[in-house]
Amino acid sequence: MNPLATRTSTALAALVIAVSTSAAATAPAQATTTPAQVTTTPAQATAPAAQFTSMPARATTAPAQSRTMPAQAAIEPAAPTAVMRAQTGPVRQSAGWQAAWMAAPQRASTGFEPNWSEDGFSGQSVRQVVRLTAGGSSLRIRLSNDYGPSPVRLTGATVAHAGQGAAVRTGSIRPLTFAGARSADLPAHGALTSDPVRLPVQPFQSVAVTLHFAGTTGPATFHSQAYATSYRAQGDHAADTTATAFTQATHSWYYLSRVDVTGGGNPQEGAVVAFGDSITDGFGSANDANGRYPDELAEQLAARGASRPVLNAGIGGNLVLNDSAWYGDRSAARFRRDVLDQPGAGTVVLLQGVNDLGFSESDTPTYKPAPVVSADELIAGYRRLIRQAHAKGVKVVGATLLPFKGSDHWGAHAAAVSDAVNQWIRTSGEYDAVVDLDRAMAAPGDADVLDPAYDSGDHLHPNGAGYTAMARHIADTLTSKAK
Repeated sequence: MNPLATRTSTALAALVIAVSTSAAATAPAQATTTPAQVTTTPAQATAPAAQFTSMPARATTAPAQSRTMPAQAAIEPAAPTAVMRAQTGPVRQSAGWQAAWMAAPQRASTGFEPNWSEDGFSGQSVRQVVRLTAGGSSLRIRLSNDYGPSPVRLTGATVAHAGQGAAVRTGSIRPLTFAGARSADLPAHGALTSDPVRLPVQPFQSVAVTLHFAGTTGPATFHSQAYATSYRAQGDHAADTTATAFTQATHSWYYLSRVDVTGGGNPQEGAVVAFGDSITDGFGSANDANGRYPDELAEQLAARGASRPVLNAGIGGNLVLNDSAWYGDRSAARFRRDVLDQPGAGTVVLLQGVNDLGFSESDTPTYKPAPVVSADELIAGYRRLIRQAHAKGVKVVGATLLPFKGSDHWGAHAAAVSDAVNQWIRTSGEYDAVVDLDRAMAAPGDADVLDPAYDSGDHLHPNGAGYTAMARHIADTLTSKAK
């Protein structure tokens, strides 16, 4: 699912659903500051197959519901000064760490609209606003230089409660440290985690992370399709509360790959990780509206009294079986990093494969050659992910591929293989649960066509009502007594 054929509307995309993982990282009960963690990308591991029970697929559709946002708890009153020093005393981590937001890292590329990844940063500050789906008393950030061939010097960083645009709430800015130091090196092909800092946050509250690079970074590891605005300023403006200096903007995230929280209590079933392509990434959703299906899934779970963090591990154009410079590493190559290594992950929603089928049917200049993929090959790819998840104790919800007749991904081969793959997802029994989006999102008169009420216009990606409907069907599956 790649709208390069629809490049006239700014983006390229792909279908995929979600993945979630479990295993909360437990931190010491008392720690003044935890040393910054430096990691390099781990090798992928496969594990023996596990036994699973399948969940009955939901085949009925329901009208789109209006979106209601869960109420936020009150934010702590702001302190009188614009920048607060990190509070003294131990940061207690009794409940361990829980991932509250994530974005899957990608190589620097031209992307779907103008971005700063290939040029990187030089003597600049970049401010990025992200919405958390879990709350806590303290947080930490994780920065990825996975695709950087050399270390990147980070001169300084802050986190704050987000305000309007690039502004932040007065009194909420906290300087971040790394092993006790304000500056640090992001290792080549690796990651860097900050020390914990006290900043109370609520579920569905947005924070602004500002990174200052006094030197030149070179090409930046980033996430291309953020559907959120990031801001850039010349010089060091990490401690600014106003938006005045941040005169440039794009819709990608740079280096920032995760925000974790502690002190808020972790859900028993763990976080849900949505793993997939552009449908999971949110292609076609409005910028700064948090209207991707994983965003809405978190809201719907909270509204049902079943709150769980929901993490978005989608990459537009991503494939199950093949790597792409534009569309990210294949699913098996990134599954551990983007799902199994997320603190607190308990369930993954897996919706992916339409690009593996559709790129061979479409004229996509950014993905050539486009191999013709069989149903057996795609199913083998799904089985690898299921084995990896079950070996880590993570449940897997399988989602059937959405209808896509009439899109640039449709053709005789793609139609036949998608039917075979969807039937396997429904009936194999290899998933812990199944959500049948193929049937739930189909047009009333043609099961191969995406319901016009849910169609963004390219017959491949849902619109806002479609993402809401997807979230509702997945929430039904996650909260079903039968799962």
